[in-house]
Amino acid sequence: MDSNTTKHAAATDIGGIDISKIDPSKLDVNTIMDTASTLGTELGIKVLTAGAIFFIGRWIAQGVVSAARRAMTRMKMEATLEKFLSNILNAALLIVVVITTIGAMGVQTTSLLAVLGAAGLAIGLALQGSLSNFASGVLIVAFRPYKVGDFIEGGGVSGTVEEVQIFTTVLKTPDNKQIIVPNSQIMNGTITNFSAHDIRRVDLVVGCGYDDDIDKVYSVLKGIVDNHPLILKDPAPGVDLNTLADSSVNFNVRPWCNSSDYWTVYNQVTEQVKRQFDEKGLNIPYPQTDIHVYKHD
Repeated sequence: MDSNTTKHAAATDIGGIDISKIDPSKLDVNTIMDTASTLGTELGIKVLTAGAIFFIGRWIAQGVVSAARRAMTRMKMEATLEKFLSNILNAALLIVVVITTIGAMGVQTTSLLAVLGAAGLAIGLALQGSLSNFASGVLIVAFRPYKVGDFIEGGGVSGTVEEVQIFTTVLKTPDNKQIIVPNSQIMNGTITNFSAHDIRRVDLVVGCGYDDDIDKVYSVLKGIVDNHPLILKDPAPGVDLNTLADSSVNFNVRPWCNSSDYWTVYNQVTEQVKRQFDEKGLNIPYPQTDIHVYKHD
């Protein structure tokens, strides 16, 4: 049987009924109703079967993803990798469920897969940016320049990493805003990870007046950083005269602290500098310019 004969046979066979053998002159209402009933019953069974496959398959897929997550948690897998792999597994299982459902409807899945492959190629060419984001997501998970819970600056924004998804990274800003950044935008630029190390150095510049005793200033600043409970003893904090500026003598104050205490130390040391300078009679000068007026006869 050639291809034309096959196509003709498929076209004249509906629901197991060869319509080519039906004599139009003998058609009556009962025959039409019986044929419609048969076709409707078969179609209904297919729809119900496909619906059952879809909902049960999706339920099973969710169970598999949940089980995989629990297994990865027991293995103490890093949270970023766990969520990323779970998202990919969930997407793959849903694709399998959808294809199986379509097959239950009587659609030839082999031809469908070929069509989907060609469509996927076309879509891939049209969505090169999305594929770049996916590749960047894989690189983020593989090389881990940051992980969930890190405070980073990248892609022109900064915030705490909440989740690394297939195409994007979700950040939460200090003022509780959510920022969704494409992975490629982060990976193609400079990434600053403020949480990469356990300790950080707080860099402060403190200016005093030219008329102040610099030994007294040094003693006050040294006492502040030595007595603060959150400042580490090792590495030792640094206090050094740095610049003879236009209006002030500037000291670099550089204490070390745990990364989680950075802003607490920064704010409290700044406050203590102001309070103790006022108590000791030291000046924090305003920017000023000396103007000399010469009178000529």
